[in-house]
Amino acid sequence: MNEDPPSALHELQAKAGQRLQRYLDKSSPHVLYRWLGLLAVALIYIIRVWYLRGFYVVTYGIAIFDLNLLLGFLTPQADPESEGPQLPTNETEFRPFVRRLPEFKFWWVSVHWD
Repeated sequence: MNEDPPSALHELQAKAGQRLQRYLDKSSPHVLYRWLGLLAVALIYIIRVWYLRGFYVVTYGIAIFDLNLLLGFLTPQADPESEGPQLPTNETEFRPFVRRLPEFKFWWVSVHWD
């Protein structure tokens, strides 16, 4: 078949993706610093919106999206009221509260959209 060799742009994208993933892996244990960075970016965005006196609809949309992420972070993965209490049936560890959205994913999506 005719398979083209990867282009320079594709290789550059792959290297950038690997570098980003390495930095994300290094930042994983530093929860406080990640959230402080997000707070700083959000504060800069709020000052920008206030200074330009615009982008209110976009800001409202981002706020609704972040609120949806927060609710996903605070709610359990399985609804205990609909399933009822269950005992573990195998040798796995019983965890009473498993989040629907993990903390790192919550932070990453918030940073990505803000």
